[in-house]
Amino acid sequence: MSTRIGILTSGGDCPGLNAVIRGVAKASYELMKDVEIIGIIDGYRGLIQGEYKLMKKSDFSGILTLGGTILGTSRQPFKQMRVIGEDNVDKVKAMKDNYKKMGLDCLLILGGNGTHKTAALLAEEGLNVIGLPKTIDNDLYGSDVTFGFHSALDIATEALDRLHTTAASHGRVMVVELMGNKTGWLTLNAGIAGGADVILLPEIPFDMDKVAAAVQKRANSGKAFSIIAVAEGAMEKSEPTKRKERLAARSAAGFHNISEKIAAAIIQKTGCETRVVIPGHLQRGGAPSAYDRLLSTQFGAYAAHLIQEKKFGVTVAKVGNTITQNKLSDIAGKAKLVSPDDQMVQVAKSMGISFGD
Repeated sequence: MSTRIGILTSGGDCPGLNAVIRGVAKASYELMKDVEIIGIIDGYRGLIQGEYKLMKKSDFSGILTLGGTILGTSRQPFKQMRVIGEDNVDKVKAMKDNYKKMGLDCLLILGGNGTHKTAALLAEEGLNVIGLPKTIDNDLYGSDVTFGFHSALDIATEALDRLHTTAASHGRVMVVELMGNKTGWLTLNAGIAGGADVILLPEIPFDMDKVAAAVQKRANSGKAFSIIAVAEGAMEKSEPTKRKERLAARSAAGFHNISEKIAAAIIQKTGCETRVVIPGHLQRGGAPSAYDRLLSTQFGAYAAHLIQEKKFGVTVAKVGNTITQNKLSDIAGKAKLVSPDDQMVQVAKSMGISFGD
């Protein structure tokens, strides 16, 4: 009797998803005699609506270096999973029914924080679930690193590298807004690797006067340009802590995002010519880095071993130099935040980088 493995990718895309899918498939074919892999289309939406396909071995060839996801993905908010909307669909019941309809022995779910909350819900409902930690934000609790993070870090760092030359040529301040709504791991690491002069994170609310002072200090010392790396979720100390209120206040003042507000303040307080650059989705596109190819392959192969051992209700993780697993119930709903005392923050401060705090 064959082992039927369902795989879905949920939430934002990132480099490494296909490498994990490949790792799971190739290792499963080697470890188990008779395996069938079911690809669920467009994440939880496909599981709810019953859209899936039986994969062939050839589907997993040539995808190690391919960005995005061959299965497609979508965002299905966890808060809405138990809410029956106008379509009158009980989403949790539909997912359980389709799991049985597909004849699955287990379901592999590749995603970040929201995805893992739903994965934990399905495990509680009795499905055999294994999570795989994907997010460019690197904020999944219980794992030192998530696949996709290093690829995004390389791209964000390259963006900062390129902006140095044009900023220096024109004597400008560049405000570079990087992804990270709730956590600042990407901005922190890219800021240090890319030689930013100021790094602004969601976890460390900043004082605009101190940011301007850091720029002015550089100008006074003869350095005609500055690079400010800011996470999209960064906020001033004086702003509302609730996101909706904060965004509404910025919009009322004529700003679309935090980087525009920072740029306007720098021009007003220092007189320095300032530009805003937002790399946006470039950070999550393209081929995975060599590091992410290795990590994704390790995660995928480890998941195959978990399937073979019939160990479910867990998510794969990297802790130190070891690939291991955590209980879904222990990590779901928890975010790994940057602490103001984090070693990398202290390293940055020792290099003279300002956090505006």
